[in-house]
Amino acid sequence: MDVVIVESPAKAKTINKYLGPGFQVLASYGHVRDLPSKDGSVKPDEDFSMIWEVDSSSKKRMNDIAGAVKNAGTLYLATDPDREGEAISWHVLEILRSKKGLSNLDVKRVVFNEITKAAVLEAMANPRELDKELVDAYLARRALDYLVGFTLSPVLWRKLPGSRSAGRVQSVALRLVSERELEIEKFDPREYWTIDVGLKTPGGDTFTASLTHFEGNKIDKFDLNNEAAASKARDAIETATYSVDTVESKPARRNPAAPFTTSTLQQEAARKLGFSATRTMQTAQRLYEGKEVDGETAGLITYMRTDGVQVAAEAIAVTRDVIAEQFGDSYVPEAPRIYKTKAKNAQEAHEAVRPTELSRRPKDIAGVLEDDERRLYELIWKRTIASQMESAQIERTTAVINSGDGRTGLRATGSVLKFPGFLALYREGLDDADEEADDRRLPALAAGEAMACEKVQSDQHFTEPPPRYSEASLVKKMEELGIGRPSTYASVLDVLRDRNYVRMDRNRFIPEDK
Repeated sequence: MDVVIVESPAKAKTINKYLGPGFQVLASYGHVRDLPSKDGSVKPDEDFSMIWEVDSSSKKRMNDIAGAVKNAGTLYLATDPDREGEAISWHVLEILRSKKGLSNLDVKRVVFNEITKAAVLEAMANPRELDKELVDAYLARRALDYLVGFTLSPVLWRKLPGSRSAGRVQSVALRLVSERELEIEKFDPREYWTIDVGLKTPGGDTFTASLTHFEGNKIDKFDLNNEAAASKARDAIETATYSVDTVESKPARRNPAAPFTTSTLQQEAARKLGFSATRTMQTAQRLYEGKEVDGETAGLITYMRTDGVQVAAEAIAVTRDVIAEQFGDSYVPEAPRIYKTKAKNAQEAHEAVRPTELSRRPKDIAGVLEDDERRLYELIWKRTIASQMESAQIERTTAVINSGDGRTGLRATGSVLKFPGFLALYREGLDDADEEADDRRLPALAAGEAMACEKVQSDQHFTEPPPRYSEASLVKKMEELGIGRPSTYASVLDVLRDRNYVRMDRNRFIPEDK
């Protein structure tokens, strides 16, 4: 009987069903050994050699695996399709080698991006060797993690009582949070005023315009910096007569966002569902490992640790069919959309996070999912479908309105959605710094048309400091700067919270004094 090693018992059960009676599928339950938490586990002077330790629960599991492979012809290493998965396969092999369990054993590495029968059988038919370069990348990262942590942490314990650890990624994430807090503390608010003018057309339609020029000069943000200046402008505006100078309408297009990567999934789930990065990844893991649908257990989404945005051609074809069926042919672009990753240190060759069966609509499987799973699956499904839909077509109109003496200038903007395209299904969430698109509509205006001034409103404002990081904005910033791997963001943010380096206030990170 051939032996297959995967990481989780849920996955083992599903894959055993797919492969049938000639296979025994066993779970490693994640990593099987680690560097001991003591000095000397990594030896830089000895070519960075490492001492590994198998914990008691992993010892039992490895004994079971060693017993199973004694009579096996082939060992298939089917751990996750990323660096950690490659590393787990390498650790399993090294332990079996030390137990002299590899003699007469054919060892193959298989990877699949989704837990469906077709994907698993195809992977088994096309095995490869263990990727030494991926293993080396893992070893280099573990050595760095260990050396940074074990060099800095004892300094912290001596100098900052109550501090518990430093880390290669957590320290940089904490620095971002702390630097933002310093910016907020140093921030000096500045006063400024804005003036909006309610105007009426000859036909009786009303709309609002903003002041752009006063006394022949363009108004910058801080030109009206006190109530006296705002009152002076307001009085002059109220007594002037107005007419439309120019009206310009331009077509514009909005394109959909790419399908989800690990990072964008975490950001969007935080914005739209209020999920922490950890909650998102735990829920995605369950969707990936699979649910029983129509009498068969199948993974519902592709592998959720990825920074690739590409989607398999056959999945795109199904997506386009679903769009045509649900929205009509006008919502299907002439050619499929092809996305390329923009992340600084993107390394994965995997697909984006998408449903394994695009024809499996959220409502079709709502009954077999828990609430978190249902909401996350729906988000992933909508984002994937929207990514292949036609662009939204918008007409943006700008009207310039001047006073009779030409010394006061107003501007009104509006937009009309001519064709919704992907917006009929999905609109991406926004961060603090992003502004909502202006969906106000303007009435029909013509150059030379006189406008009646209905009311003038002046509003006082103060500049605001940059906002504290939310989970979504911190993950986005770390990815922009190429810090860490998207798959580790959830655990890094948890460490900062668990060790009381930060606290959360209305889902914002606030650094503690230490």
